[in-house]
Amino acid sequence: MSGEDILKMGGREFHSRLFLGTGKFSSSEVMQKAVEASGTEIVTVALRRVDLENPSDDILSHIDRSKTLLLPNTSGARNSEEAIRLARLARAMGAGDWVKLEVTPDPVYLLPDPIETLKAAEVLVKEGFHVMPYINADPILCKHLEEAGCVCVMPLGSPIGSNQGLKTKANLEIIIDLSRVPVVVDAGLGEPSHAAEAMEMGADAVLVNTAIAIGKDPVRIAEAFRLATVAGRLSYLYRGRNTSGKSSLKASASSPLTGFLRNE
Repeated sequence: MSGEDILKMGGREFHSRLFLGTGKFSSSEVMQKAVEASGTEIVTVALRRVDLENPSDDILSHIDRSKTLLLPNTSGARNSEEAIRLARLARAMGAGDWVKLEVTPDPVYLLPDPIETLKAAEVLVKEGFHVMPYINADPILCKHLEEAGCVCVMPLGSPIGSNQGLKTKANLEIIIDLSRVPVVVDAGLGEPSHAAEAMEMGADAVLVNTAIAIGKDPVRIAEAFRLATVAGRLSYLYRGRNTSGKSSLKASASSPLTGFLRNE
C-alpha cells in the first residue's frame, strides 16, 4: 500500500491492515517467520500463554517489539471482572495500555458476551487503556462501545477458529456504515479470499490466526493473506461502479461490437 493509506487508531499509525494471532503455530520459529511474511504491525497474544515479565519467554523472544505492537488479549475471561483483572495485570507487567478485550463464557462456541464486554470496556477506557473489543457483529453494541471510547470495534465474521468466512456479512455492512472508529473483522476468516472480501466491504483491517497457523505452509499462507488484504483494500478504494451503483443482469461489452469487419 502507499504510505498515504494509513490506519490511525488510538493515537498511532499503522501501514499494515492485517493483524495476527499467535496461537496454534507448530513452533515459535514458524510463528516468527509467519509474522514477518505477513507484514503485520499488531500481534495479539493470550495473557494466559505468556510470561510478560520474562523477555526470553518462548513467544515474546520471537516478536520484534520495536516493529510490532504486542497486543495482550484477555482470552479465557468469563466475565468483566476477570477481563479487567487480566488487563491490569498485563499493564503492571509492562505490556502497555493496549488490550484486546475478549469475554467468552461459552467454552464450546466461544461467542463473546456483549453485556460483560461493554461493562469491562467502560472500566478499562476510564483507566486509560486503548481497548479493542472482540464482539458479535451487533451494530448497536458497536455504537455503545464506540461511545464508551474504544479505539476500534472487532466484530466476528463467524465463530472463532471456524474458518467459515463472513457469515455475518449483512451486519458487518451496517457496522462499517455506522462506525466512526476503525472496524476490524476478527474471527472465522479461513481463506485469503475472506480477508479480501472483508476489506472490499470497507473494513479497516482484519485479524487472522487459525487459518495461517494450521496451514500447510504458514509462512506462505501468511504472505497470501497479506496480499489479499492489500488487494481488498485497493479494490475498496479504487474500484469503479456502473452508473446505478448496482450489479446488472445484462452483459456489457468491453470492446466495440460495431465497426469491425462490418460497417454497421
